[in-house]
Amino acid sequence: MNPLEQRRKFRFQEESSTTSGMCDNYLQANMIILPQEYAFDFLLFCMRNSKSCPVVDVLEPGVTRPQIADADIRTDLPKYRIFRNGKFTEEVKDIRSVWQEDFVTFLIGCSFTFEKALLEDGMSLLHQEQKKVVPMYNTNIPCKEAGQFKGSMVVSMRALKPEEVEQAVQITEKFQTSHGGPVHIGNPKEIGIEDLSAPDYGEPVEFNEESRIPVFWGCGVTPQNVCLQAKPEIMIAHSPGHMLITDQLEEK
Repeated sequence: MNPLEQRRKFRFQEESSTTSGMCDNYLQANMIILPQEYAFDFLLFCMRNSKSCPVVDVLEPGVTRPQIADADIRTDLPKYRIFRNGKFTEEVKDIRSVWQEDFVTFLIGCSFTFEKALLEDGMSLLHQEQKKVVPMYNTNIPCKEAGQFKGSMVVSMRALKPEEVEQAVQITEKFQTSHGGPVHIGNPKEIGIEDLSAPDYGEPVEFNEESRIPVFWGCGVTPQNVCLQAKPEIMIAHSPGHMLITDQLEEK
């Protein structure tokens, strides 16, 4: 299915599943929507932390159609999360009822984009095979501060066979708008993750730790985590694992 057809399924709420594995070859994007008063500091935060927050588009206040997709960002993602004063309040499939004309939308690259390249190289992605949302974890890796935005990086994890790891690094380093290469390989406790079976976002995947190595990439949930600490009166984001599928082809 092409991106436009898939987005229409989300728009008319015919489907709301994770976008991992959907629309091969097209860039997927995380989304953060904030009132305009927070926009400059947040953009500065993204520029200082491009590994976890690679910006691919920024919409002007009140604009609902990005340049990288023939889409309405209020309806064309499978699920959204609404946060008020730093607290999660609800998950919805349409945000038109809460839209404000001072909203600034940030679209940030997503690691789902490079998954097809890993699959084409013969690697198996367990979250896809097990039909789960990729596991994501809070870490102790600090982000560079910008104004009121500060915090630690969130990472996504894919468990790979030892012989696949080096090639996975080489492949993903080419995808600079989708987090690039891994930020950590191996022992999760070194980056503050105590239990891989209890992700902070997404769902746990089952794997044999003797035959597979956990590999961690920067994750676009990082800005959600950071924004919650800034406690804006309202923030809207994609639900983890439920991205905007754009019309922009991925890097090669």
